Amino acid sequence: MRSRLLVGILVPVGLLIAANAHRLYEDALKAIDTAYDRTLLASAKTIGEQLDVHGTREDPHLVSEVPYAALEAFEADNRSRMFYRVTGFRGEWVSGFDDLPAWHGKLPARGAYAALVDFYDDVYQGEEVRVAVLKQPVSGEAGLGVATIQVAETLEIRRTLARQVLISTLWRQAALLAVIAIVVWGVVLFATWPVRELSRSIGARADDDLSPIPMPGVPAELAPLVVAINEAWHRQAGLFAHQKRFVRDTSHQLRTPLAVLKAQVQSARRGDLPLTQAIDEIGATVDGATALANQMLALAKVEQLRQQGDPPRLDLAETVREVALDLAPLIADAELDFELITEPAPVRGHEWALRELVRNLLHNALRHCPRGGRLELRVTARARDVDAGSALGAGPAGGIELRIADSGPGIAAALRPKLGQPFAAGAGGGSGLGLAICREIVGSLGGTLSLDNREQDGVIAGLDAVVRLPAAPSPDPIAP
Repeated sequence: MRSRLLVGILVPVGLLIAANAHRLYEDALKAIDTAYDRTLLASAKTIGEQLDVHGTREDPHLVSEVPYAALEAFEADNRSRMFYRVTGFRGEWVSGFDDLPAWHGKLPARGAYAALVDFYDDVYQGEEVRVAVLKQPVSGEAGLGVATIQVAETLEIRRTLARQVLISTLWRQAALLAVIAIVVWGVVLFATWPVRELSRSIGARADDDLSPIPMPGVPAELAPLVVAINEAWHRQAGLFAHQKRFVRDTSHQLRTPLAVLKAQVQSARRGDLPLTQAIDEIGATVDGATALANQMLALAKVEQLRQQGDPPRLDLAETVREVALDLAPLIADAELDFELITEPAPVRGHEWALRELVRNLLHNALRHCPRGGRLELRVTARARDVDAGSALGAGPAGGIELRIADSGPGIAAALRPKLGQPFAAGAGGGSGLGLAICREIVGSLGGTLSLDNREQDGVIAGLDAVVRLPAAPSPDPIAP
């Protein structure tokens, strides 16, 4: 930040100073020319005062008796030299330096002086000179006419003075740039002190410290950054907690089936059981461990899908019909009175998550539903969810309800507080992960899951598993 601010400020200021210095040098030259041009004019007038007219009225000619020493009084110092030339009435050379180029210009219409004078730049003897031209009327007994007087001066002293003005100004401008640089450096250093303090505070934290940064005392400009960091750490803490829980649960839950599998293999090797029975038991243990591993991977995948942003728009009714068709052999084998009622139900969700949700709930219902019992699967779109226990579906978008009603024994009061927790298995056995997966999926979709006993004449007649999800906005097309 300091480097960018210094470059962003000093470069434009430096360019402005450079342009100003160039302009100042030109203005200084003009001012010096104006001052020294007066000296040239005075020299020309001095020479003009020494002119006379000799000869006759028919043939007058100009006479100049000006010694060069008369011009020494107008020389500023040894760094400049002066030259002059006097031209007669007919353009003839009269006195001075005959090789000084003659003037062929034109007098200005309105000059700065009352005299007939013109100033111009020229080159003489390989040096640049400033020349003053004076048209001087001269009269005498022999007649009168207009003489042309040229006085030239080399430019060393003029340029030296202009450079001195420029250098003096540049030193002051350089001091100004240095002050600006120091002020910017100090101001940025002071202004970024909270950033450095925040950086040191974050750097001094332990690797596993994801507690939020305290907001009191944070400058208003840094508040959005601190809020974003705290939100990122909150999400990261959730991921770490989920990862730790997954590793802990995996190591704990897989240890038992692996130990059982090892004991069964050792027993088969010793011949404690008939080979067929031993292989069947080993197969059952492997199937249980595989199902457990798949469920734990499914639980981890739910968290992964939660981090993927907005899910696509799908029809929950279509997903329910597909899952029911997949489990149709199990339903037929249990000789259940099965009823499926659906209507279009657009929701936001990943296809895998919705299928896993319906499959787990339907498996639980099949596990607890007695042979020949009744099982109802219903999907409805509600204009507005009026259930007191859930706020989903409130508003114009309404809500989607998935209801699975079985005729099983329901849920015991002692088991209800543990439902939905990982590895909290009910009376029907299993790993206890099915409802935990359903709870995580419903939570990731912004919905609710309720398990309520259905009573008839004061007796539990079954269990209703009800999932309520927010309906997806209608303008979006439903993904195939």
